[in-house]
Amino acid sequence: MLVSAGALTGLLVGLTGVGGGALMTPLLLLVFGVAPLSAVGTDLWFAAITKLFASRVHHGHGLIDWQVVRRLWLGSLSTSVATLLWMKLHPVDETAVDLLKTTIALAVLVTALGMLFQKHLHALGRRLRTTEAVQFKMFQPALTVLAGALLGVLVTLTSVGAGALGAVFLAYLYPLRLTPPRLIATDITHAIPLAMFAGMGHLLIGNVHFGLLGNLLLGSVPAVLLGAMLSARLPHAWLRGALAAVLLLIGLKLGWGVMFE
Repeated sequence: MLVSAGALTGLLVGLTGVGGGALMTPLLLLVFGVAPLSAVGTDLWFAAITKLFASRVHHGHGLIDWQVVRRLWLGSLSTSVATLLWMKLHPVDETAVDLLKTTIALAVLVTALGMLFQKHLHALGRRLRTTEAVQFKMFQPALTVLAGALLGVLVTLTSVGAGALGAVFLAYLYPLRLTPPRLIATDITHAIPLAMFAGMGHLLIGNVHFGLLGNLLLGSVPAVLLGAMLSARLPHAWLRGALAAVLLLIGLKLGWGVMFE
């Protein structure tokens, strides 16, 4: 079951850039009964390694926009360090487990809603980019760094958001520059060091389950390579819509479980 879960998630990551955290962390919590901290720490490394294989395929096709990636890293890696330091000084004990589960549930719900409204945000960004081009481009770098900073905090705390919310931010901020394949490739490439950065902190804290990670990667690595090769050939809209609906249900299930368990 772990290998199959890894394969399904890896395929979705390759196709859409989404699922490394938003789907796998809830699966570890709801299906496999993994403790929240272990789920977050293990999933960060799962997402990083899985997306590393996908990024090699995208890089070979010349789809990565490195300037955008660097802007995102400037925000996300710095806030990831700050969040890890905060977690070290304020460790999550048993009394805070429900709070962590609630945070993960909220992150999944926000991710799902972001995916559902991505098309509208993209249209808004396109309109502003064409009607107020000078002003839009002036604020574009700073807003990209800010988007990275928000992702750094969220991903470090929950492992959720690097793929889906990152894609939503990029769809708004770069509506003309990033085609769907380039957006996916750029989003995945940004997520790798962020997940590794946050994952290293969780590793030092002791939140990574290596046996679990190995089984998940057995399924995800070949599946993500297949998904990455197919991503430029398949329509993304219906895939992301279906995945957003699934994540919405999963987020509600997680939240319901915390409230009534």
